[in-house]
Amino acid sequence: MNPVPSPPPLDVEACALAPVAAKAAPSAIVIFGATGDLTHRKIVPALYQLAKQGRLPEETAVFGYARRPKSDLEFRAGLRAALEQVAHVRPVHAEAWEKLAARIWYVQGDLDDPAGYARLRERLASVPGAALLEDRALYYLATAPSFFGVVADHLATAGLAPGNQGGASRRLIVEKPFGEDLASAQELNRALHRAFPEETLFRIDHYLGKETVQNLLYFRFGNSIYEPLWNRRYVDHVQITVAERLGVETRGDYYDATGAARDMLQNHMFQLLSLVAMEPPASLDAHAIHDEKVKVLRSIPTPSSEEILAASVRAQYGAGTIGGRAILPYRREPRVQPSSRTETFVAWKLEVDNWRWSGVPFYLRTGKALARQVTEINIVFRPPPSVLFAAVCGAKLGRNGLRIRIQPNEGIHLQFNAKTPGLPAIQRADLHFRYGEEFARYLPEAYERLLLDALAGDSTLFTRRDEVEEAWRLVDALRAAWKNESRADLPLYEPGSMGPEESDALLARDGREWQPVHYD
Repeated sequence: MNPVPSPPPLDVEACALAPVAAKAAPSAIVIFGATGDLTHRKIVPALYQLAKQGRLPEETAVFGYARRPKSDLEFRAGLRAALEQVAHVRPVHAEAWEKLAARIWYVQGDLDDPAGYARLRERLASVPGAALLEDRALYYLATAPSFFGVVADHLATAGLAPGNQGGASRRLIVEKPFGEDLASAQELNRALHRAFPEETLFRIDHYLGKETVQNLLYFRFGNSIYEPLWNRRYVDHVQITVAERLGVETRGDYYDATGAARDMLQNHMFQLLSLVAMEPPASLDAHAIHDEKVKVLRSIPTPSSEEILAASVRAQYGAGTIGGRAILPYRREPRVQPSSRTETFVAWKLEVDNWRWSGVPFYLRTGKALARQVTEINIVFRPPPSVLFAAVCGAKLGRNGLRIRIQPNEGIHLQFNAKTPGLPAIQRADLHFRYGEEFARYLPEAYERLLLDALAGDSTLFTRRDEVEEAWRLVDALRAAWKNESRADLPLYEPGSMGPEESDALLARDGREWQPVHYD
C-alpha cells in the first residue's frame, strides 16, 4: 500500500505580493525637523534597518532639514549615537551604517524661511548621484502640525512640489495629530492640497504598519473558516483595547490639551475598528481598501448627546503605584492644569449600522497608567445552547473568543470549550499562534514598512482624507456631549488597574464583561 503523499510545502513566493523594495525607485528623502526625537528614535533607525537588509535602493539620498547649524559630519555623528540607544537595532553594523551615512546630508534652515528651501533645492541638485533621483522626493514632516501647511507652501514656491518637473513622484508624509477636530482637519487638508494632490499625501498612523494589523486583512479574507462567522449572526460583540502602562510622563502640556479621545480614539482605534468591520475589498489596491474602511465609519450614525453619555465613560487616573513605582495623580503631573477635566481614559460603545453588523456592539477602551501595555482585539461569539451540558457546567457555556494581539507578544488566540480530563466537566481551552515562534525571522518595525510603501507610492497603510474626517465627526460628537455634561468632576481610577468601575458597569448593563488581558 502506497503511503499518502504529503502536501507540497507552501510556496510563499507564489502567494506573496511583489516585494515592496522592487517597486520603490531611488528617491531623495527629506526629513523636516531632522534634529528631533522622532527622527532619531524611529525614522533613521527604520532607514538603517532597510539599508542593512538591502531593501532600500542604494542610490537613495537622505537630507535632514532643521534650524540648528550643523555640518554633514556632525549630523551623521548624532544619528549614529542615537542608533546605539535603539534596542532593536543594537549592535549597529558598522559597514551597513557607513554605507548609509555616506548618503546622508544636512541643510540648515527655518521652516518658514524661503532661503532655506532655496538651499535645499540647490543641495538636492548637487550631491553625488543627484541625476539618478530624477526629481523623485519623499518629504517627511517630523514637525509640529502647525507647520504642515507652511512647509507644503514653501516646497511649492521653491519648485519642489508635485507639478514642478516631478509629478506624483514627489510625496509628502505627515504625522499625527492630523487636526484637532473636524473643522481644523478639513482646513489642514485644504492647505496641503494647495501644493500636494491627495494621491501624493501620506498621513501616517504607525499602528497600520504593525504586522499584526496588516494581517487582519489576510486572516479575515484568506481563511474560509472565519469569514462566514464574521457577522451579526455569530458575533455577540467586539472589544478593542489600547492600554498604556505609563502615565503622561513629560508630555503633560500636549496631553492636557488633547486627551485620550483625540490622542488614541480618533486615529489608532477607529483604524482598527474599520479593519475588523470592513467588507471584502474588490482588490488589494489602496483605493479599494480605503473605500471599504470609509464605508464602515460612515455606517456609524452620529449619536445624540444623550446616547453618547449613556454609552461612554471618561476618567482620570489618581495616585497609586505601578510595578512598585509611585504615580502622581494626573492633575499633579508636570505641566497639567490643577483643575483639568482632560480624560486619561475613555470607553465607548458604538454600533456599525449595516447589514453585516447591525445590533453588534463594538466596545472601545483606551487609557494611561493601566495595568498592562497592550493592544488587542477580542471577537466574542454568541454562545451555543447550553441545555446539553447544563448538568455539568451550569446554565451557561463559556463563549468562544478570538483574541488578536497587536502588541506585545503579537499573535492570534482562539478560545473554545473542551472536556476536562478525567471529569464530566467543561473548561475553556486555548489555541495559540505567536509571530515570534512561528516565523523565525526579524519582525519589521512599523516605520520600516511605512517608509518603503511611501517610497513606492503605495498608500494602503496610510489614512485617506475622508477616513480622517469621518473619524473626527464621531470624536467631535463625543467631546461636545462631554462638554455639556452637568457632572462636576471626572471619576478617578487607580493606576495599575484597567480603568474605572464605570467602564466595567458599561458592559455589565448589557450582561457582558471586558475580556481579561494577559501577558502570554
